[in-house]
Amino acid sequence: MGIKKTEIGTIPEEWNVQSFSDTFRILNNNTYSRAELNYASGQFRNIHYGDVLILFPEVLDCTREDVPYINDEVRISGSAQPLQDGDVVMADTAEDETVGKVTEVMNASDKPVMAGLHTIPCRVKSGEFVPKWLGYYMNSHLYHDQLLPYIHGTKVSSVSKGSLGDTVIIVPKASEQKRIVDALSDVDALITNLQKLIRKKKDIRQGTMQMLVTGKKRLEGFSGDWIKINLAKNSRLKARIGWQGLTTAEYLDEGYSYLITGTDFKDGRINWNGCHYVNYDRYAQDPNIQVSNGDLLLTKDGTIGKVAYITDLSRPATLNSGVFVVKPITDAYTAHFMFYVLESSVFKDFLQQLSAGSTINHLYQKDLVKFDLYVPPTMEEQEVIADILFDMDSDIHKLEEKLSKYQKIKQGMMEELLTGKVRLV
Repeated sequence: MGIKKTEIGTIPEEWNVQSFSDTFRILNNNTYSRAELNYASGQFRNIHYGDVLILFPEVLDCTREDVPYINDEVRISGSAQPLQDGDVVMADTAEDETVGKVTEVMNASDKPVMAGLHTIPCRVKSGEFVPKWLGYYMNSHLYHDQLLPYIHGTKVSSVSKGSLGDTVIIVPKASEQKRIVDALSDVDALITNLQKLIRKKKDIRQGTMQMLVTGKKRLEGFSGDWIKINLAKNSRLKARIGWQGLTTAEYLDEGYSYLITGTDFKDGRINWNGCHYVNYDRYAQDPNIQVSNGDLLLTKDGTIGKVAYITDLSRPATLNSGVFVVKPITDAYTAHFMFYVLESSVFKDFLQQLSAGSTINHLYQKDLVKFDLYVPPTMEEQEVIADILFDMDSDIHKLEEKLSKYQKIKQGMMEELLTGKVRLV
């Protein structure tokens, strides 16, 4: 089996290449906004570019519950073209270089499906492609890298229909396409099942948390009335302020201490791999915001109300001005228990009442003086509740690590199989 050189690199000599313009006919899309879509009912389903970028996989089963409907009162244009199985839908706009992400449509006959705002829907006019091949290939770097020279824009990145014409589609023999697709589909099945299991466990965890942190369900062996406390009056709330403010130049790629910002919060944890750093002088400037394991963090600027409980810190860490460190100064509560209170609807409802229908971008210490809550009368009961929920979180985290592993395996398989470096013949 030999190889040959093409405009996108070397591929097996039996594989063909053809231009995008020779392969596809571009269909009409609509421009309906999210406000014109719903998830309950409608005559037409709609593929929104945001879902292509974030939610939908390489191959989209259009019967999924998270494919929205067009509101019945929206007038459908006479030029609208329902999609067919095998059509591909590209997101032509994004905030970064993920622009150009594609999903291939399947099971589109159940209910008419349209391509929506900021999408480029395409239908094959030439070439033999097995189901799912185009979805996998056009999301590989082998195709997406061809789009990079054509991406334009500063705040928003876009590609135009005209720029796609000279990009290249690889066409192995149908029998080899089928073997590659089957191998990738097997890994996708594992990923999908794990995602479903994680969602189920998160739903159970959320329900359990709501029952336990509100006292609607008491643990065996504990009794006594819960005690009303005020978060601010029983806590020390600190953040970087005033003369301690940091310039952009002080956000380092490497340094003495982690610098935790609001963008580093993820699912109750801090994404240490995404953190910037500061030098020792900045870290030592304020001991009150030096973070340790067992600390509770709360975002106060931007997206307010995100929380993290620190258990896996392995080096010095401090905060920027958008994050509070919350430390108990009485024996009324434990930080671990309070983490779950702040994750629950108890705190979310408080923030909603605080905003009174408007958007608030800052959370002040004086705001938290208004937050009263009830806690178990003993630290022991609080810790037992926190430990139960922590065990559930740990279980979910292990599954998410397993999911990440499978996703990396899949990316490696795509790199090897879709380029012909490894052959399934």
